[in-house]
Amino acid sequence: MTALAGWENFYMIVGSSAGALIGLQFVVITLIAGTPMARGDAQASGAFATPSVVHFEVVLFLSAILSVPWIGLATVALLWGLMGLFGIGYSVVVVRRLRAQTAYQPVLEDWVFHIMLPFAAYAALVVSAGVVRYHTRPALFLIAGAALALLFTGIHNAWDAVTYHVFVRNHEQRATNSQPNRMP
Repeated sequence: MTALAGWENFYMIVGSSAGALIGLQFVVITLIAGTPMARGDAQASGAFATPSVVHFEVVLFLSAILSVPWIGLATVALLWGLMGLFGIGYSVVVVRRLRAQTAYQPVLEDWVFHIMLPFAAYAALVVSAGVVRYHTRPALFLIAGAALALLFTGIHNAWDAVTYHVFVRNHEQRATNSQPNRMP
């Protein structure tokens, strides 16, 4: 019996959820694609929407590699450790995108959910890859926690983006369209 035995249902549920949420992100982007975009919206998308899809992809990838019937943990630990390093690097990219975009002024909640929580989850993957050989069970729980943190962070961020478009952008759009046209 391997150390990953017993985790199959967890990763099936988490991975399936991530895959479904990736699909929903595509649907939402398609639905809002017809709305007029303000200057800077493309930059904001790279800072706010794309990271959610990336987090869902990482959760899906983790679920896939942790569901493979590995003989040992060395190879899979290397893979999830590399995924954690990728995520830390990607967190730096997201920070730069958040600062560069001009469509929206990020508040503390944005920094927590777009930077701090994902960074912590990715760091947990790196740490767990380093300690799995000596502390297997806690390392596996750390990976599960990181996967859930990325999944829930992605859900929060996707919901935040959708509600922003529905309640703020659409309201601004209607207000602009309802003003009478004035001739100079």
